[in-house]
Amino acid sequence: MITVDHLTKRYGAFTALDDVSFVARPGRVTGFLGPNGAGKTTAMRVVAGLTPAGGGSATVLGRPYAALPNPGRHVGLLLDASAQHAGRTGREVLTLGAVLTGVDRRRVGAMLDLVGLSEKEANRRVRNYSLGMRQRLGIAHALLADPEVLILDEPANGLDPAGIRWMRDLLRGFAARGGTVLLSSHLLNEIERVADDIIVIGNGKVVAHGTTEELLAGSGTVVRSTDDRALEGALRAGGVSTTGVATGGLLAETDPETVGRVALAAGVVLRELRSGDERGLEEMFLDLTAASAREEVAA
Repeated sequence: MITVDHLTKRYGAFTALDDVSFVARPGRVTGFLGPNGAGKTTAMRVVAGLTPAGGGSATVLGRPYAALPNPGRHVGLLLDASAQHAGRTGREVLTLGAVLTGVDRRRVGAMLDLVGLSEKEANRRVRNYSLGMRQRLGIAHALLADPEVLILDEPANGLDPAGIRWMRDLLRGFAARGGTVLLSSHLLNEIERVADDIIVIGNGKVVAHGTTEELLAGSGTVVRSTDDRALEGALRAGGVSTTGVATGGLLAETDPETVGRVALAAGVVLRELRSGDERGLEEMFLDLTAASAREEVAA
């Protein structure tokens, strides 16, 4: 189990984490979502003992990470696949990990097989690995000591569709055996498929948390039309509350039939009309983080 309690972290005047609290439970995959710069990686680094907290606490299996006896035996980490020693071979990276944690070296070959790195690839220098191969090596390293907890930051980066499917099955299997998984990813469709619980963070604050089903169980009606402004006016004139949807259109606090009748009376052509509980993770995520999302600026 991972427990984060009122965690704060500031860098000068910038607040990276602002009173963040959540729990990742055994036997479940917890998806950790947020825009770039929202605080996901900072929170994961604090949990892993790599960044000191400014306030609050973070524990793994009931203790701060640094207080765990031989923490590498209990917690598997993948926070930056590019951080592996470029001059070593993949096999050497895992062998060194086995020596440092006291793991039987026979696990090295088993992990290479598990993540699909061939003998030839295992004996290649990491500097010559593709991003996908580095991710597979990082996952092998995280699983090397057969840990109880996995903390993975964007582990699917660089994986092809088959690799992403493999990753999904791997994490589901790990959780099914009682393990705890905290997973961040920008692949919202994959989070929706694999996560039991979801935490959404924006501007360093948790803006939503709950089971995947709870967060995706919307209400009302999602509608898009040729003239959303006119439709919104007609709905509100009829006493129906509406809010804008980040991906376009409106969320009306009524049933689809009522929206359709109002649109017909107002002479507005509908492009989309469906129950709000059909909204996917992408729309939910964009709605919740609209205030904290920022455009990427090319260098």
